[in-house]
Amino acid sequence: MDEFILYLKMGLNHVLDFSAYDHILFLIALAVIFSFDHLKKVLWLITLFTIGHTVTLALSAYGILKIDVKIVEFLIPVTIFITGVVNIINVGKSSAKKDNINLIFALFFGLIHGLGFSNYFRMMIGREEDKLLPLIEFALGIELAQVIIVLGILVVGALLQSFFRVSKRDWILVTSAIVIGFVIPMMIERVFW
Repeated sequence: MDEFILYLKMGLNHVLDFSAYDHILFLIALAVIFSFDHLKKVLWLITLFTIGHTVTLALSAYGILKIDVKIVEFLIPVTIFITGVVNIINVGKSSAKKDNINLIFALFFGLIHGLGFSNYFRMMIGREEDKLLPLIEFALGIELAQVIIVLGILVVGALLQSFFRVSKRDWILVTSAIVIGFVIPMMIERVFW
């Protein structure tokens, strides 16, 4: 039980660590287009991201996949940037189309984000024979933390739209632009070539 709590907490801390806020920025960019009316899709969004993240962690933990950290550290803000830009481009388009794009981004970009933590995770579990159980426990922590962040985003969006009469369009545009503003310097400082 102690190990379960340990890996669960590590998953929670991985996402909720404000000094490594790129994960939070990505969740904001993914979730800003949704509302509580789309809770089922939002839960799928979170789960698809966790699946992608966990797949690359597993491949790394078992020594199947090794990628240069510099490339991954650059690609992480690129994925956030792309998601924010697509949000802005699609802000006036039909809801189902843009929702589905973010679901695809969640899975595919989750693979890249998992690579960013893979070296640390591999060192963390070391030479343990049973890598699967710690991986699942860690993934549960990630999932729980992502639910907390995304529900927070939905609450802020609902409050702004209900009480302050901010249009959904403006909420998406401004939030996505702020996220883009944060990740451009990250991309520049992480250029690997």
